[in-house]
Amino acid sequence: MFLRALILTSAAALATGSALAEEVNVYTTRQPELIQPVIDAFAEKTGVTVNLGFVEDGIVERLVAEGSRSPADLVMTVDIANLKQIVDADVIQPVDSAVLTAAIPAPLRDSDNLWFGLTTRARIVYASKDRVGDGEVTTYEDLASDKWKGRICTRSGTHDYNLGLLSALIAHDGADAAKSWAAGVKANLARKPQGNDRAQVKAIWAGECDISLGNTYYMGQMLADPEQIPWADSVRIVFPTFANGGTHVNVSGVALTKAAPNKDNAIRLMEFLVSEEAQKIYSEVNNEYPVLAGAKVSDLVASWGSFTPDNIDLGSVANERPNALRIMEEVDFDG
Repeated sequence: MFLRALILTSAAALATGSALAEEVNVYTTRQPELIQPVIDAFAEKTGVTVNLGFVEDGIVERLVAEGSRSPADLVMTVDIANLKQIVDADVIQPVDSAVLTAAIPAPLRDSDNLWFGLTTRARIVYASKDRVGDGEVTTYEDLASDKWKGRICTRSGTHDYNLGLLSALIAHDGADAAKSWAAGVKANLARKPQGNDRAQVKAIWAGECDISLGNTYYMGQMLADPEQIPWADSVRIVFPTFANGGTHVNVSGVALTKAAPNKDNAIRLMEFLVSEEAQKIYSEVNNEYPVLAGAKVSDLVASWGSFTPDNIDLGSVANERPNALRIMEEVDFDG
């Protein structure tokens, strides 16, 4: 059988595609090129064709509208808040898999086996090599300290990445402390929140601020772009922790749809995605951290240093997202 993986530009294309004897249909909010290498490895290993349907927006609404007629077997997305939204929409089903539960630490999977983390990304601080000393960055809570007055850059406070961090802070320290923190960080901003995580590093390079919040994998993306290499070279990655925890991480994850016309093959793919082979590919291609203990990270990711991930349950973090959004609006973080 000729092996192939179809990259479709919309999920609707999956519904009109011809039926194949051995296949899996995946709706994904991730750019297909980010997961294609691991999909190709699965296809080569099993002979199962994987059809990727890229759905940039409205993936939950699509699954709800399609209901039992949906061609999708799996949904792959990023951020715990998005995974919770899929759970709340009641469009996925639990998976009883010893392989998945053995490979994925409990904080990185749903307690009812509805979603499973595949990779993690740390929410870290990019610090100027010239203007921030070793040991100056400590905890997330300390970012509200007066010593950072006029020295912090960040993207919008209502972006998923920052809401995830604030949600974790609420889970650790409570809503009142989290609100004080958000107001303190706002007071320390060097400029109004704007741009993406890489734009903050560019601002550090330009001397507009000294530190910024960002996800780890953006360092890899900057180093791959000749124009952005000077930005990356101007900073180092620092792994803050919560005062009573570790470094904040979020996930990319996968879930099995209720419709799942190819359920058995879909579970085979889920289990492959947490294998040592697949986890290594994820690390090399996406500059993300494996969920599988002992899986090899790329040399580049390893060069950023080691850290202790926060072990708070991500489900409890996701539950605080509405409170995090309310706090960001109350302190007018982006204003």
